[in-house]
Amino acid sequence: MANQPQSLTVPPARTYTRADFTALRAFVQQIPPATIARLYYDPEVAPHAATPETMAQFLRTMRDELVQLALLHGSPVLADHLKTSIRKHGSAKLTAVSLRMVEDASRLAAAVPAPHHAIGFWFRPLVAQRLAGEGIMTLQALVDYCNTHGGSWWRSVPRIGPLRARTLVAWLRRHESSLGVRVAADVDTRPFVPTDEAVVIGGDPATPRLAPFERMAVPAALSGGDGAGAVDGVRARGTNRAGAFAFIRAPHDLAALHAYLHRYRDRPATLRVYTREIERFVLWAVIVRGVAVSSVTVEDCEAYKDFLAQPAPSFTGPKRPRISGRWRPFTGTLSADSQAYAVRVLRAAFRWLVEVRYLAGNPWHAVHDPATVTQETRVQVDRALPATLWKQLRDALDHTCSQETVETGARQWRAARAAILLMGDSGLRRSEAALATREQLQPADVRVSLRADAAGEVTSKVVGDPADSTARIWTLTLVGKRRRQRTVPVSPDTVTALRAHWRDRGRDFDASGASGPLVAPLVVPATQDARRRHAHGNPGNGMPYAADALGCLVRTAIKRLARRLAEQGTLPASCSPEDLAQLASTSAHALRHTFGTQAIRQMPLNVVQTILGHTSLQTTSIYTRAGRQQMLDAAGRYYSAGEETLVAAGG
Repeated sequence: MANQPQSLTVPPARTYTRADFTALRAFVQQIPPATIARLYYDPEVAPHAATPETMAQFLRTMRDELVQLALLHGSPVLADHLKTSIRKHGSAKLTAVSLRMVEDASRLAAAVPAPHHAIGFWFRPLVAQRLAGEGIMTLQALVDYCNTHGGSWWRSVPRIGPLRARTLVAWLRRHESSLGVRVAADVDTRPFVPTDEAVVIGGDPATPRLAPFERMAVPAALSGGDGAGAVDGVRARGTNRAGAFAFIRAPHDLAALHAYLHRYRDRPATLRVYTREIERFVLWAVIVRGVAVSSVTVEDCEAYKDFLAQPAPSFTGPKRPRISGRWRPFTGTLSADSQAYAVRVLRAAFRWLVEVRYLAGNPWHAVHDPATVTQETRVQVDRALPATLWKQLRDALDHTCSQETVETGARQWRAARAAILLMGDSGLRRSEAALATREQLQPADVRVSLRADAAGEVTSKVVGDPADSTARIWTLTLVGKRRRQRTVPVSPDTVTALRAHWRDRGRDFDASGASGPLVAPLVVPATQDARRRHAHGNPGNGMPYAADALGCLVRTAIKRLARRLAEQGTLPASCSPEDLAQLASTSAHALRHTFGTQAIRQMPLNVVQTILGHTSLQTTSIYTRAGRQQMLDAAGRYYSAGEETLVAAGG
């Protein structure tokens, strides 16, 4: 028997991923299996990484299978070396060099990426978790996400910066043939560097050349300028240009509109929305109507009203960064209120151009606003979270912040918690929360009623003893909407969350003279805009979040928590699936409504008005109105009672 030729039994064909080969190299270098499982695998995708024992068994099996393949496909020298090692030790003892030779000889065992493969099958667990947080579960979903969002797709995925994004896109491009799907050409593998070069708008309205207002240039014939610039007999100077001396030095329409918008340089929110409406109109006038802004007539204005009701497909698209080639001026059809707002903004802009004697008249004066329906409430109170759901969100935040590790983003979770509590417990707008600073936050003593004695007199206690920091009430003085200053209370829970966030930033919240933004980014993204904003300050210390970035931080955290609560099934019975769906879609501003609806039950109306910064008490009173569900429940009880009355009366 011993002298009979031995046959080599080759196991069934098996595939391994890049992560498997990396893990095997670590195993050969005697790195503990538990460490290998934690570094290279996601247990939900790779069951063999659940325990150190199963991890070690998997790697030993993989090693033996690769050795057998190498014996078949490798060189005679490698085969003799492996056979000698097997006779001596019972199994092949590999070194880093021999393992590399085995891998080269057994490439037939390498897996081929497929669209349905899970992300965790090919990428490290931390990367897979961050992608899964945005609902990207498969390679097909990742390609679709990149193609939908363009070159800046990584901006909306927490902790996926441009370098890692470039690596992922390059990997997808290398495996396009096996995946059977292609990454769009404008999803560049290089970081996008914004340029100040102007883009001349125009072209066919079906495939136009579009550009945001700050990068926009208009063909000379449609510029409304003072120069010759005539093309095909069309005069460059607008037909509505005033003949008298103008009060602004504007040689053409774009310069005049820039001068108008410059008036709002100290009101960034107003500047942003006015710029949006003006750039939309300029793009439409030049590309669709083929007329200079300073030459539009009442008929042109009426035509633009119709365009607002149904923008052309070439002008609409998902929201994208303004530096992206996929940016579009519209995200879809505008509501009647948004159409009316656009007309009012343009009417005001043209009125100013007439006042400074750039234009001779205002054609928008002869145009009526689009018809609108007066809403029951202009404040979307229904977006507020119910009290039980708000408490569940807070508990889930606390639990997540205590359970997460540094590697999985604990610091980012604590930053989100501080921002969420700052808005949900004090009714701040996201722009107010983003600009709030430590200098504006001060402790205050408050007097609270305890009980009434036999004579009916109420005894009270002063809360705010420095020795009792948990009971201390804090106040935040800020400048809010329309440049109005107000002071709002800040809860002890919020201050505790802020202290934890400041520790993550390496700063002492309670130090004498502590200053800086209450909530600040811990890492500055590797983008030109971010680096320019933080050029004069260190991450976490100097510059605050932008309002949009803070809103994104809050939305992302709440969406991820909602997904976890749904998967864990830890919601109380009082929370319906509709409540969970509402939580998943909760925005930063909805937290302000959450505060308003709950504060109105325990505070006087005028106090809530002061905290929220409402000019009119009527606006604050909206929070006292019955919610839609409350109204329906009451109506149901009323109708049921009416039917019972009729039955009792023999009706």
